[in-house]
Amino acid sequence: MEQGREIKVPQDRVAVLIGKNGSVKKAFEKEFKVKIDISSEGLVLIKGNDSLKVWDCEKSIKAIARGFNPEIAILLKNEEYDFELISITDFAKSKNDFDRLRGRVIGREGASKELIEKKTETYIIIYGKTVGIIGKHGMIELAVKGVEMLLNGARHATVFNYLDKELRKKMNEAMM
Repeated sequence: MEQGREIKVPQDRVAVLIGKNGSVKKAFEKEFKVKIDISSEGLVLIKGNDSLKVWDCEKSIKAIARGFNPEIAILLKNEEYDFELISITDFAKSKNDFDRLRGRVIGREGASKELIEKKTETYIIIYGKTVGIIGKHGMIELAVKGVEMLLNGARHATVFNYLDKELRKKMNEAMM
């Protein structure tokens, strides 16, 4: 029985989803064994017989819609990976506050974002009013916690020390 899901993709991300000569759309259809219809307005219809594959494809398309490139978004086909979205506006009290918080997550020349990505082995994108994170279970929770700590006003050093401490705990647990 065919399952269907419909999602909206921002106009500026439609071309990324389609890819050069339809390459991304075709690759996703093949990988997830689905049929994808994309309107010029950004309405995406995903149809397939396997509801799990339709759902995985939907997650990957949502990741592209939130700024990830298709090579990273397709990692979501693997059950070890997940996608989290954090709304910066949930933490901001004003437009100036929003810009400041966005800058805190990015850091000087992208340093904060890159350090969280490196420590947690995740991929982070700041797009519009959201922070998107793709990573393996366990690590993605750490990255989310780190970003949320920054958005709540924690000092960068405090966040990085917390991540280091939690990573040491995970390594010790893995060794036992």
